[in-house]
Amino acid sequence: MPSRSPSMLSANKTLIIILLAILVGAGALFLTKDSSGRQAAPDLTYVNLKGEKITSTSLRGKVYMVNFWATSCTTCVAEMPEMIGTYDKFHSKGLEFVAVAMRYDPPNYVINFTETRALPFHVALDVEGKLAEAFGDVKLTPTTFLIDKQGRIIKRYVGKPSFDELEEIIGKELSAS
Repeated sequence: MPSRSPSMLSANKTLIIILLAILVGAGALFLTKDSSGRQAAPDLTYVNLKGEKITSTSLRGKVYMVNFWATSCTTCVAEMPEMIGTYDKFHSKGLEFVAVAMRYDPPNYVINFTETRALPFHVALDVEGKLAEAFGDVKLTPTTFLIDKQGRIIKRYVGKPSFDELEEIIGKELSAS
């Protein structure tokens, strides 16, 4: 193996840092910040498994979560009972929830999972990957976005959220005018 000079190693590190910055920046292009410093959630239409359309506009005035998940994701499956519990706890106070199945998740698996677990919230398929792309090209599951009444992203969770923290934030946001 040829030896590398310190300047070559430094140049490689610099290149890696630049490439990472470009990738992070590219993801940020999909989401813009408003005057509050929060990023605006993308303006989308979700179609749930019943064929009903849920738009970002129809969710304005409500606190809502968008959870990207897959039936093949063990963390997603493991967190789903807590997602149901959080939804049940806050839905009557105004919380909405859209669980978006990733494009690689076979629709029949999603339908079966939704029916056998009696998921009480909206479940949508992202067959073209456009929903995940609009949220900054989500690749990792689970990824959950908590969105305020004005349609701004409050928090993004990659992996299983701290449900104590999540529920505390939801409670505060729902009580805010």
